[in-house]
Amino acid sequence: MTADLIRVTRALISVSDKTDLVPFGQALAARGVEILSTGGSAQQLRDAGVPVTEVGDYTGFPEMMDGRVKTLHPRVHGGILARRDLEGHLAAMKTHDIPPIDLVVVNLYPFEATVARGAPFEDCVENIDIGGPAMIRSAAKNHGFVAVLTDASQYESVLAELDSNDGATSLALRRRLAASAYARTASYDAAISQWFAGQNDETFPARVTVAGSLRQTLRYGENPHQAAAFYVSGADARPGIATATQLQGKELSYNNLNDTDAAFELVAEFEKPAVAIIKHANPCGVAEGESLLDAYGRALECDPVSAFGGIIALNRTLDAATAEQIAKLFAEVVIAPDADEGARQFLASKKNLRVLLTGDLPDPAAPGMTVRTVAGGFLFQTRDSGRVTLPDLKVVTKRAPTDQELSDLLFAFRVAKHVKSNAIVYAKAGATVGVGAGQMSRVDSSRIAAWKSADAAKAAGREQAGTIGSVVASDAFFPFADGLLAAADAGATAIIQPGGSMRDAEVIAAADERGLAMVFTGMRHFRH
Repeated sequence: MTADLIRVTRALISVSDKTDLVPFGQALAARGVEILSTGGSAQQLRDAGVPVTEVGDYTGFPEMMDGRVKTLHPRVHGGILARRDLEGHLAAMKTHDIPPIDLVVVNLYPFEATVARGAPFEDCVENIDIGGPAMIRSAAKNHGFVAVLTDASQYESVLAELDSNDGATSLALRRRLAASAYARTASYDAAISQWFAGQNDETFPARVTVAGSLRQTLRYGENPHQAAAFYVSGADARPGIATATQLQGKELSYNNLNDTDAAFELVAEFEKPAVAIIKHANPCGVAEGESLLDAYGRALECDPVSAFGGIIALNRTLDAATAEQIAKLFAEVVIAPDADEGARQFLASKKNLRVLLTGDLPDPAAPGMTVRTVAGGFLFQTRDSGRVTLPDLKVVTKRAPTDQELSDLLFAFRVAKHVKSNAIVYAKAGATVGVGAGQMSRVDSSRIAAWKSADAAKAAGREQAGTIGSVVASDAFFPFADGLLAAADAGATAIIQPGGSMRDAEVIAAADERGLAMVFTGMRHFRH
């Protein structure tokens, strides 16, 4: 029968990450705990004056094969796995002189970090830990009698418990530590299996594991009645919300994180200084400019009403002049690669505004994977890293687009890639002037975008809507000519769309009749 309190008399310490190793070892020694250790861990403890026994001396077998074999020994695993409540286990321990090990402190070879820095194949393989996971899993299985630590952040709580329980750990603590231990080995094995799959060019292996580390427990999810948390994968160093430093502001919410991710991925699409303003994961204004200040003003003009309470993403270091203008708008989050000192001072006056700095931009053309849950499973797909460039365009109308129209068409299509389907984007001079998102009918998206553009012009005191003389991007083909005609009625002069409809000829004829230029991309950008 498992006892609640197990006194710690002997600990085995073998760690790659030696953060706080010495003070922890000193604290255990001061509490009368005998310490077994290996290699560099033993040396560091010994150098600090902590009494330690090398595992090789303890087992009678030295480390061998370049350290591949050092703890895989019955005297180690017997001491960890033995149940103290079973006579057969106790008898075996006595017969084979196997003392009990009550505390196992192991963190693993830095495989994930080795892969992340682009190390050669052989180095990655050598950083696959074998003995470490074996000891962790053994200790976690026998948590009725053994406590297992896999991270330096656990040291303090264990020492506190030893002090409050006269040198013993409680069953409740050991169970929590065991759960954490199995989660760590699972994520470690997941990282290894995913890496091996990549080495073998397997995009979708027969088995896949999704692993993450808890970054933040959120106040609630998409709605207040939903619980939520933010996990980071650690395997993907893609710049964004997972790598960002929060400079100021309130705690990020579920919706903040979701919308900020969408905003930053969008703004990274552009080479020129650009700003994207996002609301509910859809852009309400995007613009390029000669400067961030220019881009911000033009992005805001698209839909200043929807921009209230939105997310602002920038693809350059935020400067003071732009920050001064941003500070005049109520926004939830600002995200940028960096911010200069002047910008930081202006935004500091908005104490609740969350400011995130990422250090870099994500590469929109980089491969990757996205995951979505469905009832009973997952949907995996490669990231939409498709990018349409000038040579990809096929002119299908009698009139070819002008150079300015071509530039705006490519800009609008890049924005449309990040708008919920059905998506229609009107753009002019490198800025959106109307966005229609998430409608069941493409013609409705076209009309809504034009209507919002007219409203924005009226509110700004402009004589005509921004859609006059604009171009239009559609994320998917026009199944009928009605959506295209709605864009023409709004004043658009050129269209970009994937093509591929059974009625392409009908749509092309309608464009020719209205004097529109139209290009096909051959690439669709549905987003759901």
